[in-house]
Amino acid sequence: MDSDRWSAADEETLAELGFYWRERDGVRVLVCGPLENAGFANGFSTRLGGVSSLEQAIVYPPATAGGSDSGQVDSGTELNLAGFNEDTRENIYENRRRFLSLFPREYRLATAWQVHGDNIRVVREHGETGDSDERADALVSNLDEVLLGVKTADCVPILIGDPETGAFAAVHAGWRGTAQSIVKKAVARLVEEFGSDPSDLVCAVGPAAGCDLYEVGQDVIDAFNENFSTGGKYFTETRPGHALVDLKAANRDQLVDSGIQLKNVYIAPYCTMERADLFFSYRIEKKKFGRTGRLMSVISKL
Repeated sequence: MDSDRWSAADEETLAELGFYWRERDGVRVLVCGPLENAGFANGFSTRLGGVSSLEQAIVYPPATAGGSDSGQVDSGTELNLAGFNEDTRENIYENRRRFLSLFPREYRLATAWQVHGDNIRVVREHGETGDSDERADALVSNLDEVLLGVKTADCVPILIGDPETGAFAAVHAGWRGTAQSIVKKAVARLVEEFGSDPSDLVCAVGPAAGCDLYEVGQDVIDAFNENFSTGGKYFTETRPGHALVDLKAANRDQLVDSGIQLKNVYIAPYCTMERADLFFSYRIEKKKFGRTGRLMSVISKL
């Protein structure tokens, strides 16, 4: 493990926040320990340890806070887990095989066609696994051996487990989904479908854009103000009509507003834009190279 990037201080900070790294054959996954202890296999992928070549061997800009990492990523080693229009199926499925090999059982992966909306997909049968064409940005289930997955590359991934009923959810919350309160709707669906009590839920908020590099425009500010009376508190103005937005905080507050105990919400410390050596970042890579890979965040019962 590279000592420059994986220091003892990093491991200690992660442990304090409720996370740890799992690694095998170069593939690294960020795991929320309290969610695992509640009975749920879970993981947030990185870009490391795959077979994809996105035709780029690039040096990313230095981190704006907490270090000077500028790590070069070699083409042909990237763990791209989605985006069939920008990578081969063979690469993506081999990357998924490697990613899923870090989990304790053989799971059936269930995903959705994400559209930055607020629809929730309910996976009720094992035959509903695989890459679905159903448009949705969150999935809920209570099935054994089914791993719900959402794909991100700067948006906020949120994993939710109910240790009392065994129900669980995976949520993709970009700024549009956050403005539409998708995570609150996912919690409500767990209550409706499986009888969950929000106070029992354990949640993990994964790596996402949320640092001094993540500037948004007036359209995002307006969307929040239209949907939340307190939407403005998530913005720090940078210049007229532009601001930094804290999507992790917005989704944390929506979880708490849904009845989840704050002590049961665990937030990973990484910004995907700041640590593009570890995670795919749409905002950094799409503009420069025309495409980027996709991370995956997954949850199932142990």
